Amino acid sequence: MRVLITGGAGFIGSHVADELTAQGHECVVLDALLPQAHGTVPSLEHELVVGDVTDAAALGPLLSTVDAVCHQAAMVGHGVDPFDAPSYARHNDLGTAVLLAEMHRAGVSRLVLASSMVVYGEGRYRCLSHGIVRAERTAGDVAAGMYEPRCFCGDFVVSELVPEDAPLEPRSTYAATKLAQEHLALAWARQTGGSVWALRYHNVYGPRMPRDTPYAGVASIFRSALQNGVAPRVMEDGRQRRDFVHVTDVARANALALASPRPGFEAVNVCSGTPHTIGDLAFALADACDGPTPEIVGGARAGDVRHVVASPAKALDVLGFEARVGFEEGVREFAFASQREPVTSS
Repeated sequence: MRVLITGGAGFIGSHVADELTAQGHECVVLDALLPQAHGTVPSLEHELVVGDVTDAAALGPLLSTVDAVCHQAAMVGHGVDPFDAPSYARHNDLGTAVLLAEMHRAGVSRLVLASSMVVYGEGRYRCLSHGIVRAERTAGDVAAGMYEPRCFCGDFVVSELVPEDAPLEPRSTYAATKLAQEHLALAWARQTGGSVWALRYHNVYGPRMPRDTPYAGVASIFRSALQNGVAPRVMEDGRQRRDFVHVTDVARANALALASPRPGFEAVNVCSGTPHTIGDLAFALADACDGPTPEIVGGARAGDVRHVVASPAKALDVLGFEARVGFEEGVREFAFASQREPVTSS
């Protein structure tokens, strides 16, 4: 197939382009090359069009030549403050709406959408007395160093794997825009009979991550500290559970989704299926780099959730996807892998 990859020059998108090319597809990359997402941009072996996904005039000619779209373009991360909200809405939601409209105009009916585990908010929890509950953390508990969420009855709860049919409760501007992307794609699939796979990425890491930007992921932040000879600073008590999935596994999930069209909308977790803590990541990177011991500093970032760990069962069942890169192997590689350098003003 000939595939348009929006955001295809970015961290994940470039790996998707490499994977699809290796499988014999022809890739066209559309990317706005936003500095906060890229830093310096590596050379690409794919056809690159520099443009914005909100530009219908730019999308039209590209979509008339392709069979499917992998939509990776997005503004990512927690953001700096609420002033980021219009940028998130423009790049993520307006961009998706324009893309879907132009896909319909061009008769392109196959979409793979990069979604995120952030749509789940504060994960999935079980109270010993009340079963599955909507759990919350209070500012008072966090300030006192008690980081686990509580049930409405006041008891602490136990984290469980999150299935795709869990309630969707975004807790940040970024999360809200990712959920809106899913809703837009769902409506488009119902209106047009198109095929949408929404791949809910968990904590993706690996080569080509941008470094030293306010929007970088925690793996990149820890790696940058170690490169500078500084101990990684781990917030809370370091026991926050996440699912770290290697970027090459994420790229393979995109290829499987592209090869498995089905009418309608399907969301699947793209994860390793083996949770680790934020502390595990910091200490594993420090060990691989022979760097300073991470520091547990307490506190909590605004918008952070305690645990988000996913069930990999549906992805295996409907896509045949199973992560191949183990945590230890992937972290050792990432400790010395190339990253995108920050853009500096001259």
